[in-house]
Parts: sequence; C-alpha cells; structure tokens
Amino acid sequence: MRTVVADASCLIDLRKGGLLSVISFLSFGWVVPLPIQMFEVLEFSQQEWHELDKAGLILHDLAPNEVSSVLSIKTRYSALSVYDCFSLVTSQVLGGTLLTGDKLLRRTAASHGVAVHGVLWLVDHLMNVCQCPKSVILSALEIWKEDRSVFLPQSEITNRLAKLL
Repeated sequence: MRTVVADASCLIDLRKGGLLSVISFLSFGWVVPLPIQMFEVLEFSQQEWHELDKAGLILHDLAPNEVSSVLSIKTRYSALSVYDCFSLVTSQVLGGTLLTGDKLLRRTAASHGVAVHGVLWLVDHLMNVCQCPKSVILSALEIWKEDRSVFLPQSEITNRLAKLL
C-alpha cells in the first residue's frame, strides 16, 4: 500500500472540494504530521477529522531525531515553513509520497528523492475508481475552478472537467 503524506495546503483543498469523505476509496495509507493537525489546519471540524480517520489517517508524531532533520532542512531552505519541513521529513522517514501544491516544497522534495504529487493527481486516481461518484469529482473541480484561493492550474482543471463531461 502506498503511503501518502498530506501537507496542509492539500488537506485544505480536499476539504474545499468536498473530497475528504471519498479519499477512503483510494487504497493509500494516509499520514499527516501531528504538528500540522495541531497548529496549521485548526479550522477542520471534528467531523472532518473523523472522515480522515475513516480513510485510515495516521497522525505521525515525529521522533526527536526527525525533529532535528526538520530543523536542518528549515535552516537550509529558509523559505519553507516549518510545517512544510515536517511534511517533507515525514515523507522521507516513511518512504511515502508527499502530497503538496507548494512549488518550493515540491522542488525541495524532488531534490531529496521524495515522490511528490498534488491534489489533481488524487483526482486522477478517484476518476479511475468506480466507487467514487462522478458528481463528487465534478463538484470538486468546479469549486476549485471558481475559488481564487485555490492555486491549481486552471488548464488542468478544465482538462479533467472535459474528460468527465
């Protein structure tokens, strides 16, 4: 089973798109670094965390040596947030795929040999899973297309909408 480590930006986009309840259709092991849950995505409700729990979410509490790695990466890449560094180190430690939309984090993860994708990659997987209602994916894509605080490539959203319609 593939392990996917989600950063805050992707969790927020999945929430906005109404996809938290359907990611359980994917046979991934879901991981979120504990500091992200505790300090970065505070607007998530208990119900939303429950949806993620049902999808098999594991909260990763970093060990002291992992926190040292976070601080080392933060020192080398000062433009990354400490939460970005938590996600990167968690991906490295667990051998997981990092799910992020942050360009600098994507480049940094790739330079460290970490597989990295964004939420549209998840949409592609959901489109190939017959259990996920097409209407749910269409709704998410439409929401993301109209939301100015979602920074996904419009052309990629349009391409996926065209495939589904």
